[in-house]
Amino acid sequence: MMQPFAASPNPTPRLQQVLDLIDRVAVAQGRDVPQIVEIERLRFLPTGTFGRTWANFLNEHNLQPFTTGSRRKQLHDGIHILTGYGADFIGEAEVQAFLLGTKFSTSNLMLGLGLLRVIHKNLNSQQQFSWDRLWQAYQRGCNSHLDPDTWQPELLWHLPLTDVQSLFSTVKN
Repeated sequence: MMQPFAASPNPTPRLQQVLDLIDRVAVAQGRDVPQIVEIERLRFLPTGTFGRTWANFLNEHNLQPFTTGSRRKQLHDGIHILTGYGADFIGEAEVQAFLLGTKFSTSNLMLGLGLLRVIHKNLNSQQQFSWDRLWQAYQRGCNSHLDPDTWQPELLWHLPLTDVQSLFSTVKN
């Protein structure tokens, strides 16, 4: 019998199942695209550029870029770069709240609710959850100029991160 996503002591194996499902849906809907993020190319960009910051983020968190599925999935880590939200559970929830603010999507709502459940089960005594942080992330998304379905970060990797953040109005106030 399959356990619910959050019942696993380590949600990472369930995460891969969710990512595989997202890819299957993208293929079925004709939204599957070739690989966009080529990490080796980004590593050679100058320090401070959007692309190099993206590569550094992946390296710092021991992550690999998403290389399959829809544009939106493959470009997910770029939202972390634009917003400065972390790669932990709370940072992921902030990204989903931000994306809901930019453009409502049932999938972001579902991911956000799933993350809230995981957060609730995995917070330790030193971590604090804040509804205010999620509301602020949502408001940032509402006030940004980012359309997560149509933005083309591959055209912006060579620009300074601060310029890209200004372009989409994602700089924290």
